[in-house]
Amino acid sequence: MKSAMKVAVLALTVFGFSGMSFAQSNPATSPTPSADKKAGTTSTKAKNSRITGEITSLDAKSGMLAVKAKDKEVNLTAESKSAKGALEKLKVGDMVTVSYSEKDGKMVANSVKADKSTASKSKAMDKQSDMMDKKPATK
Repeated sequence: MKSAMKVAVLALTVFGFSGMSFAQSNPATSPTPSADKKAGTTSTKAKNSRITGEITSLDAKSGMLAVKAKDKEVNLTAESKSAKGALEKLKVGDMVTVSYSEKDGKMVANSVKADKSTASKSKAMDKQSDMMDKKPATK
């Protein structure tokens, strides 16, 4: 009789604890609306990326440019005034570093910076070509 009682108590204890573990599978309280908003913004937040390479095509008026790095070419759109302003100072063949993010399926340039080494080289080339174009002064 004692052994039957022990088996019954043991069985009830096992079933009791397993029932409690199933009851805890759902959260006790529903998440607050602010928690949903926070979760929504982090999941849809755009990932910022950066590419450094040569400009292969450029349209400063529309804000479109293509930058070719070692292994890929990225077509970008500049939407901010600062990024569009930077495009007006650049030309095809210049080396740039572009910070961008994906927005509605488009790559949107957040900032465009000319590589200083290339910019100084292009200015030196322009200066040299200007010197070649000038005719020597005659006496």
